[in-house]
Amino acid sequence: MYRFLLVILLTFGFNLNAQEFNAQVAINAEQTGNPNLQVFKTLERALTEFINNTKWTNVDYRTEERINCSFFITIATYDNDDFSATVQVQASRPVFGSNYATTIFNVNDKQFNFNYLEFQPLNYNPNSYESNLISVIAFYLYTILGVDADSFELNGGGKYFEEAKNIVGNAQGSNTLGWNAQDGTQSRFRLNDDMLSGTFDGYRSAMYTYHREGLDVMHNNLKQGKETITEAMNSLQEMHNRRPNSYLMRVFFDAKADEISSVLSGGPSVNIAETVQILNKIAPTYTDNWKDIKF
Repeated sequence: MYRFLLVILLTFGFNLNAQEFNAQVAINAEQTGNPNLQVFKTLERALTEFINNTKWTNVDYRTEERINCSFFITIATYDNDDFSATVQVQASRPVFGSNYATTIFNVNDKQFNFNYLEFQPLNYNPNSYESNLISVIAFYLYTILGVDADSFELNGGGKYFEEAKNIVGNAQGSNTLGWNAQDGTQSRFRLNDDMLSGTFDGYRSAMYTYHREGLDVMHNNLKQGKETITEAMNSLQEMHNRRPNSYLMRVFFDAKADEISSVLSGGPSVNIAETVQILNKIAPTYTDNWKDIKF
């Protein structure tokens, strides 16, 4: 009996203390000409443990609630402890009443240079800049937390975007790309600044409408969910009218374009002719996707 109770308590405690992420990290170092160096494998393992074993919030996540995400790092050059790289960051969340996972975030960051000595400890300090490696990874984790929260509750991710803003502020004096206003239109600074700007509220409201009121109701009412997804495009159109060709618009459609094409093409018939026109207007680089929509 004692042994049985101990198993129950240990299982319960594990579920209460489960961290926020179920992350996969993959490093491709083919461009360096030395892809099999042990340092790349060590870094891959260290980052995976850093992400999955750090407590990033005060929220108790059950194991099954962990956010699935991936960091695909491509190393271009490597010289001692100096790395030049890019990182593709993706995250998904489950759709209610189904076995389907929908992509909620998909960004390719080309401003990812960092220093790393094999076996150096990786620890996140919210009050200071430790290294560009830690700051970039932590920035995207809090951004993912924000996007995930926004998809369940209208503007629910604000506190996480504010934490990401804190990381931006701490990193701005580091002399590394991506943290300052002058670092381009697709920098980490721009992503975070736009997330917190009222000018781009359409992105965050669309994330909620699309996921919570659209995809999540499809198990019960497929037509209603499909119609609601078309309404989410209206929020994006309003945002586009205020600020065309924004980075957040690209972020949204990099994650959702294939799915939108599939959802609008299948299931019960709804009036989507106007929606297709909107899509061609606000996301013209995805015209091949919109051509595939049957209505």
